Amino acid sequence: MCIRDRFYNHIVNNIKIFSGTSNVPLAESICKKLRIKLGDLDIKRFSDGEIFVEVNESVRGSDCFVVQSTSSPVNENLLELFVIVDALKRAAAKKVYAVIPYFGYSRQDRKVSDRSPITAKLICDLLVKSGIEEVILMDIHSGQIQGFFDVPVDHLYAAPIARQYFTKKYKKDLIIASPDAGGMERARRFAKKFGDLDLVVTDKRRPKPNVSEITNVIGNVKNKHVLLIDDMIDTGGTAANSAAALVKSGAKSVSMFCSHGVLSGTALEIINKSHIYELVITDTINNQSKLEKVKKIRVLSVSNLIAKAIKRIIDKKSISDLFL
Repeated sequence: MCIRDRFYNHIVNNIKIFSGTSNVPLAESICKKLRIKLGDLDIKRFSDGEIFVEVNESVRGSDCFVVQSTSSPVNENLLELFVIVDALKRAAAKKVYAVIPYFGYSRQDRKVSDRSPITAKLICDLLVKSGIEEVILMDIHSGQIQGFFDVPVDHLYAAPIARQYFTKKYKKDLIIASPDAGGMERARRFAKKFGDLDLVVTDKRRPKPNVSEITNVIGNVKNKHVLLIDDMIDTGGTAANSAAALVKSGAKSVSMFCSHGVLSGTALEIINKSHIYELVITDTINNQSKLEKVKKIRVLSVSNLIAKAIKRIIDKKSISDLFL
């Protein structure tokens, strides 16, 4: 038996992957990459809205991975994850991993006023209390959230997927931009992977939640193709305002890459009317059905990256090697 066959026999016999209802297509794609079947799980709602979960196969002594994006409806998907984990633990699973491609509440990572909560920390505590023993996250909004967990966290980045896509499209005159100062570290890391491209930033102000104003472009974008980098796009206001400011400053074109397409409210309408030439997101959030008629938006899959990470976790190999 070859090494590859032995590995897959080990996978089939010792790990199981289950999915909540938030992103079943992504979970199925991960399983396809690993050449295993998605775990058999029943998730039901009682008439009053209570969640009921039943595991329909033995998980005794198995490493179980639960794929669940905590996107809208955020609270429903979170509670569903808690209940799935509890069911697996009570069924004698050896270890339960939470694979959370998109982590809801990640923007509430600090106190914004004297009497406000740090909700991201609360959610991390609840996840650990539910029985999760290791967490896999994708492009978390704030790096400090990894420290909110009292269990190991593996942090994955979608940058290699985006880099592969954009390097085929733009051979020259490409520059990386951040929509605000807070995202400069993310944009700088991205630019370095492209071969130390130049960076610019738009100066953003938030007069109130989900409202942004762009007052200035810091850096020279004249006759450049600009690639805006952010971790997520929600209402689309910041992206549209940044693109307008960049075009006004002389950019040839403005494209954007965001790992998480939250796309709430009138986001699709705003993007369609904006100066953004192309918006590239990933499938961390299952919203492909509403994007079918939106020509500006392209969806890349992170399933292969997550599958590779799971392989490495089971084989006790480094995750960071995936991003060298």
